[in-house]
Amino acid sequence: MKIFTTPMCQEAVRLAGVLEYTVKTDNDFEGADLAIVLSETETKIPAIKIKLNTFKQIHESIDKISKALGTEKLDTEEFKEDYQEDVNPEGNRCDERKKIKVKVYSNFIRDIVEDMGFALVEEKPDFVVFPDYLKDDLNPDFMKETEFRGSRAVEIPSHKNAPKNPLERAQLRYHILEKRLCMKP
Repeated sequence: MKIFTTPMCQEAVRLAGVLEYTVKTDNDFEGADLAIVLSETETKIPAIKIKLNTFKQIHESIDKISKALGTEKLDTEEFKEDYQEDVNPEGNRCDERKKIKVKVYSNFIRDIVEDMGFALVEEKPDFVVFPDYLKDDLNPDFMKETEFRGSRAVEIPSHKNAPKNPLERAQLRYHILEKRLCMKP
């Protein structure tokens, strides 16, 4: 079976125990029997569509690939401790996350903020969290809100500016949010 994937999904494919696959940077999957791609990617061939924003999504995606292809997953234990520290409110430095109101400007950030247990709001947020690609956006409402929030505006690296490895990327993003959103006002 000829399997194609993208650079963003490559590490999940590897961790799922898939030994033979081709990484395509142009999303041209012609000639492949199967594509393993991010959930929002359109393909004309059969595909396993995965999400890699949260630790839970990453592990579910690795399981999904492994089960679909009958492969044996590789060990990802080293990241479980970070996940427990960043997501589990019981043992965490920030026990009152539900009281911290956060407005997000991206679906991938929404997934992470929800997973970490913060309250998502549209109005009167304590923090505004946005992907780095919006900082150059000329949208006056967005610019006004981030300027108003100052240190309460948190920039998160997008796929383009974060590690390709989804576990490392999630770890970076969770740590940024943990550090910035759980700080004392």
